[in-house]
Amino acid sequence: MADPSERIWTAALAVIGDEILSGRTQDRNVAQVAAWLNVQGIRLVEVRVVADWEEAIVEAVNQLRARNDYLFTTGGIGPTHDDITVDAIAAALGVGVVHHPEAMAVLERYYATRGGLTEARARMARVPEGAGLIVNKVSGAPGIRIDNIFIMAGVPHITAGMLDALTGTLEGGRPVVSRSIGGWIAESEVADLLRACEKQWNDEGRGGVAIGSYPFFREGRVGANFVVRGPDAALVDACLADLAERLGAAGYGVTAGGV
Repeated sequence: MADPSERIWTAALAVIGDEILSGRTQDRNVAQVAAWLNVQGIRLVEVRVVADWEEAIVEAVNQLRARNDYLFTTGGIGPTHDDITVDAIAAALGVGVVHHPEAMAVLERYYATRGGLTEARARMARVPEGAGLIVNKVSGAPGIRIDNIFIMAGVPHITAGMLDALTGTLEGGRPVVSRSIGGWIAESEVADLLRACEKQWNDEGRGGVAIGSYPFFREGRVGANFVVRGPDAALVDACLADLAERLGAAGYGVTAGGV
């Protein structure tokens, strides 16, 4: 029987909101969702930024949930009229929208000393029919989970709290390990070397490693950091050592951990 930890589990993230696309707000959720997923043994393989337009959200949700194990969304679940994520996801799933009784109870308790549960605030208890909740200890209003979709707030510290509540509840494989080296190297000069190294390590039956190149310009000079990633720490370390040796043999100095 195949080891389920060897399977590559994937996730996509749909970042929903006109404010992201307009540049008024800078997204900070991609990095924290990616890092959290990695610890769960799940790879974030696709991110899409979607406007507050129901048809666009429906299309993105149906595409991303179909080709990944999990789909996460951030944004658009607040109390205002332009928070349409719940309605759009319900439409994508072909279900109605209901007020979740547990979510209503949570909001009633939360707002008991904050002016009461108004009609606008009650919008945050609306969920696609059949959905469960993601605990939100930060601001009361819960996130939502239905099928393989996890619907979360757009505010980064609230998103972080929802991710914390989900920790250990999703099936995944082994976390991806990454190691880095770097140097004052123009990546165009070593592109063939990088390609050959990655290909050899994967062609020899030791698959699962990937080499990324990240150039920079500092102090009037160009350089690059090279990151080796994979689910097997020993394999990643061995590949990194081989890459460092190849770069050294080509006359380039490298720094462990990157420059």
